[in-house]
Amino acid sequence: MILAFLLDWASSKHDVCIHYADGTRELAVVKLSAEAIEQWITKLHQLHPGQIAIALELSKGPIVYALQKYPFVTLFPIKPTMLCLYRRALSPSGAKDDPTDASIALELLVRYPDKITPLLAFRTTKLVLRLAYFLLRHINRLAR
Repeated sequence: MILAFLLDWASSKHDVCIHYADGTRELAVVKLSAEAIEQWITKLHQLHPGQIAIALELSKGPIVYALQKYPFVTLFPIKPTMLCLYRRALSPSGAKDDPTDASIALELLVRYPDKITPLLAFRTTKLVLRLAYFLLRHINRLAR
């Protein structure tokens, strides 16, 4: 079972929008602490075993590092610009609040999963490109 979420970073809490396999959604708040995040993700996985997809606005930082250690979690960083443009399209007033952003980012992940690269895949691709660059430089030096 795959569950999709969004953790929206804030100064004192994380706003979470949960999309369950049956299509229902739930808004929740997780305290801003490593212990609270660990309790939340562990409890969620116990209640809903399987892979958990998490969309978030960051590709690095404490929340990313805290969640990367779980083998059942796949992180999907959403570019802030993409989120902003999608928010404008859905909410012409441009009103911004964390629970709404959580829902909008989750909507992006659910509707356009092929447009959002999982964090590990992104880092792996970047590493492969870097290795290819160094190999080409080495080959060019040998050819001289």
